[in-house]
Amino acid sequence: MRQTLEKKRQREQEVVEKMIRLYCHGHHKPPAGQLCSRCTALKTYAQARSERCPFMETKTFCSHCKVHCYRRDMAEQMRQVMRYAGPRMLLYHPLLALHHMWESMRASIQEKRSSN
Repeated sequence: MRQTLEKKRQREQEVVEKMIRLYCHGHHKPPAGQLCSRCTALKTYAQARSERCPFMETKTFCSHCKVHCYRRDMAEQMRQVMRYAGPRMLLYHPLLALHHMWESMRASIQEKRSSN
């Protein structure tokens, strides 16, 4: 179980990092392979939140969580990143994007079933 939980945490962090990279390179134009300081801070913050998440075992993604642990400024920055990078993930990282969509749909179905 612990190994599955760590794989899940790593996958979530990988998706977030790739989305932040897409956003940063599309908006801030840092040197190739790097992130600007603001996006580096967001990535570090997101990884720290993921590492400390007590709901990792039961939640799918932060957007589905009932407890939002991000500070308001970081949550807004992450929303901007996701709005920009989400659609582009299908082009740049199609397998990760499809897996994310599958997990989101599955979580949505489970939520509907448990609320009925």
